Amino acid sequence: MPLPENSLIQGIRKAARATGGSIRVGIGDDCAVLRPPRGHEVLVTTDFTLEGVHFRRAWHAPEVIGRRCLIRGLSDISAMGAKPLAAFLSLALPGKLPQKWVDNFIRALLALARECDVPLAGGDTAQSPHGILADIVVLGTVPNGTAVLRSGARPGDRIYVTGELGGGSAALEEFFAGRKPRLADFQRHFHPVPRLAVAEFLRRRGIATAMIDLSDGLSTDLSHICKESGVGAEIAADDVPRARVGRKCESVDLRLALHGGEDYELLFTAPRHKRVPASIAGVPVTAIGRITPIRRMLLRKSTRGLEPLNPQGWEHFRR
Repeated sequence: MPLPENSLIQGIRKAARATGGSIRVGIGDDCAVLRPPRGHEVLVTTDFTLEGVHFRRAWHAPEVIGRRCLIRGLSDISAMGAKPLAAFLSLALPGKLPQKWVDNFIRALLALARECDVPLAGGDTAQSPHGILADIVVLGTVPNGTAVLRSGARPGDRIYVTGELGGGSAALEEFFAGRKPRLADFQRHFHPVPRLAVAEFLRRRGIATAMIDLSDGLSTDLSHICKESGVGAEIAADDVPRARVGRKCESVDLRLALHGGEDYELLFTAPRHKRVPASIAGVPVTAIGRITPIRRMLLRKSTRGLEPLNPQGWEHFRR
């Protein structure tokens, strides 16, 4: 069973050591006291990680779940071109959950937090009557007025993605098929990396006109940019970079690259005249299409011409 609440919090507090820098008062008081940089705006995002929805204990080790819990928030922060300021974690845990599971979850979450220089500054704990529930809140900062929004895409802009797509959902297909994918063969699922350095580069250089993280799938996340910007899009199927997975490093099906979620890559738009590097901070960047004035999304296939591209990624409550 997990430790009593006070002992659990003290253990997390000792491991987190959230002091200095942006944190004036961390874990231990009713509220954290933060110190944002002068001349910066504060961004806030929150994301659930739910047992049975985002993970299964039979499939995912606690270390994997802890890392993926934090990356959900960090990826949102990166999509705005922001720098992480602090993180807050609320945990609801079943009474029969082994303390070792909790320790390994926290250890992995804090390892990623240190990797990205974001202190864990607080949160909450409670007993869950059923499964595990983790809610991560991440705060970030950007210089005033420079956050990259979803609403800035304009007709003629080019559409880009970082990395390769479909690797996150390819691992899930293996699980659902009754196979157990190896971590080494499906890195984007088991060990995702937030694209913070790429996003900061794009914001600082004024390259990205709109940006979003690819958590729900390319087709769905692109539709969010189109909706907020009042535009359409045309994607070239042959240009979409597909993840190579499995022991044979085979490319995933186009369906997974277009509609699979949880890659935590970046999708962004940039004006035609802007030079966009082929690689930023060691991460490949690929042009996959263009923004159009007509409010619909199209997919260009070399053999069949243009066809509608409908959002088919992840959406809660969809019937």
